[in-house]
Amino acid sequence: MPQTFDVEHVLANISEQDKIALLSGIDFWHTHPIPEFNVPSIRATDGPNGIRGTKFFAGIPAACLPCGTALGATWDRDLIYQAGELLGDECIAKGAHCWLGPTINMQRAPLGGRGFESFAEDPHLSGILAKSIILGCESKGVISTVKHFVGNDQEHERRAVDVLVTQRALREIYLRPFQIVARDAKPGALMTSYNKINGKHVVEDERMLNLIREEWKWNPLVMSDWYGTYTTIDSMNAGLDLEMPGVSRYRGKFIESAVQARLIKQSTVDARARKVLEFVKQASQVQVSEVERGRDLPEDRALNRKLCANSIVLLKNEGILPLPREIKKIALIGSHMKCPAISGGGSASLEPYYSVSLYDACREALPDAEVLYQVGAYAHKMLPVIDRLLSNAIIQFYNEPMCKERHLISTEPVSTTAFQFMDYYAPGLNRALFWATLIGDFTPDTSGIWDFGLSVFGTANLYIDDELVIDNTTSQTRGTAFFGKGTVEVLGSKELVAGTIYKVRIEFGSANTTTMKTVGMVNFGGGAASLGACLRMNREEMIENAVEAATEADYTILCTGLNKDWESEGFDRMHMDLPPGVDELISKVLKAAADKTVIVNQSGTPVTMPWADQARCIVQGWYGGNETGHGIADVLFGEVNPCAKLPLSWPVDVKHNPAYLNYASVGGRVLYGEDIYGGYRFYEKTGREVLFPFGHGLSYTTFNVSPNVTVAPEIFNMDVPTVATVQIKNTGKLAGAQILQLYISAPESSTPRPSKELHGFEKVFVQPGEEKTVNIQLDRYATSFWDEIEDMWKSEQGTYEVLIGTSSQEVVARGKFQVDRTSYWRGL
Repeated sequence: MPQTFDVEHVLANISEQDKIALLSGIDFWHTHPIPEFNVPSIRATDGPNGIRGTKFFAGIPAACLPCGTALGATWDRDLIYQAGELLGDECIAKGAHCWLGPTINMQRAPLGGRGFESFAEDPHLSGILAKSIILGCESKGVISTVKHFVGNDQEHERRAVDVLVTQRALREIYLRPFQIVARDAKPGALMTSYNKINGKHVVEDERMLNLIREEWKWNPLVMSDWYGTYTTIDSMNAGLDLEMPGVSRYRGKFIESAVQARLIKQSTVDARARKVLEFVKQASQVQVSEVERGRDLPEDRALNRKLCANSIVLLKNEGILPLPREIKKIALIGSHMKCPAISGGGSASLEPYYSVSLYDACREALPDAEVLYQVGAYAHKMLPVIDRLLSNAIIQFYNEPMCKERHLISTEPVSTTAFQFMDYYAPGLNRALFWATLIGDFTPDTSGIWDFGLSVFGTANLYIDDELVIDNTTSQTRGTAFFGKGTVEVLGSKELVAGTIYKVRIEFGSANTTTMKTVGMVNFGGGAASLGACLRMNREEMIENAVEAATEADYTILCTGLNKDWESEGFDRMHMDLPPGVDELISKVLKAAADKTVIVNQSGTPVTMPWADQARCIVQGWYGGNETGHGIADVLFGEVNPCAKLPLSWPVDVKHNPAYLNYASVGGRVLYGEDIYGGYRFYEKTGREVLFPFGHGLSYTTFNVSPNVTVAPEIFNMDVPTVATVQIKNTGKLAGAQILQLYISAPESSTPRPSKELHGFEKVFVQPGEEKTVNIQLDRYATSFWDEIEDMWKSEQGTYEVLIGTSSQEVVARGKFQVDRTSYWRGL
């Protein structure tokens, strides 16, 4: 049963040591318990698109939801609320009381390593969807931890970088999603970011943390990002309640010493301990599973499939989609056709219950069709991890290295040749320094030369039938794997015969055996390794075979893109291009068969599409979770009428994006030089062409929107709800949904402002021939900007235009209203 206790009674009676112990975790995921006062330990868990539980290694499989940008593309409050409910249920199954999500940082540029985790480039859309997923999660009793507060919009030097940003941009763009969440959801916890803002780490910035509690009147538990606490005194005095993870690096005895030296007040310790106790009391009201377990219920699968299908954006369609069911011969081409990208990397990684490939989903949809399958071009950055060709695999753990007398500590079965030991514990294992041996049977399905690639945080060597194939111990070079701590992938090769069983062995040394310097990196400990394998093939022949299949088939689906090797926590992308050879493949297939080819791209953020003019049909598939294949196929074959819209602008070239000259840390700082003109605000203010605009997405039906918008009342009053009303009719033959986007323009403003800004939206489902009246409510932000002189929001007198669009560039209806006097305000 849920436990309960009186916070003030506990605070008044526990020892000073217990008060201090409450202020940091006891391990990677748990808070400090005080059993004699009925104060339990609370478990937190990652991640943004699924609930991993307590283990990166040998964990319980989980539901993998579509990534953040995919959820953002739905523009669907109700559906996102249901996603939050599913995450809450998954937390309960994993024994967790607190979900570390959602991520609502801004996608300043297409290159951000964690851009796929966030919902949108627009603060209004991001804040409203975050509110919905938080309310869904917390309806289950599970506390949501919105993150990362604030400015963690890149991975490069994220712990050290000083974000230089104007107060106006900070307020209008980067803080605004958090402000919407504070106003509409008030989740129980907030996570600070790693970075500095204007000279000071957020975790130590009293001004930033007081803004939440004093100006916004929102009092969540404030926890650090993992190893994102840097001081004892400053973080305590600024308002950081909980240092994570444990064992503490900066609290414990250091707080005790600081109190004795009068550098931290006793009242400050009490305030932080009180907040942790309040959090524990709230979190402990939900009854969670005593052991980590899975769910994988039919209704969860159905919801995940719906989420994925509703996230698929039809970018371009010149009469090809939906595909007919009478296809006799179909070419299924591409790196992602049989190997779907279900999520990005880093904190988003998890072991899924299952994953559905587009290949299998197409076979289901066309059971009688002849299928011509070709990879066409590899798209992996690191060689694909060995899984389906691996059997009888185990990892054995020792406290002694190979070639010495060893004592077996523990054995774990594994299903892949990738592992991460940051939170692995076994009785008797020396976490500071240990060794492990992975042994398994590898049975190649094709004869030829196979390339193997080994990346490691620690040290590792690969043996095949006891022959050393890769040495990643003697000499190591830093790469981007494992949150930026791993080596580059070291390659080796061996000629293999299909169907023959080969003994694969990895001899691994834990993190502290590495020969690389780890200065400036978070050392999560334990270490990690990833072994990939791939049949070596001739690049030109692969493309030729794909073109031949596309030419011969009635229709072609070409599915490719990025994956968690390209988009991940720990590093940013170096460019916006697809993997080498992929553009050539697409261009040659389109040259041969453009009139019957569907291009499906899987990525979390934009990629360059130099072949876009050639293509007659382009679909954006994101990272779609467990149901990736089904969700995409449902749209391709017309089971679902596409309704998603881009939650971010899609530039033609990376050089066109507003942060291009101001991205990545230079000399320890990054200048947010685009100011308030992020995303579509920049492209439209400068008149710069994009490939696809913010809010763009096509349908299989057509809609007509009345050209006039009625606004009531016509004189805007911040204390009275203002509603914009418009009519929409489905003029096509299929039921479908249109997302009406409400933008505000302030043409009479004396202060430079964006050409238009999103301040409302509504997803409207309409039957063929049906007409609906749509009301979209405006809030006080609609007329306000941050006045840096007054240090307040300013609602300026004048005439404002209401623009209803089906994208930021496709305005279909207009209206006006007045603000009769200028006013200033603070708070929510």
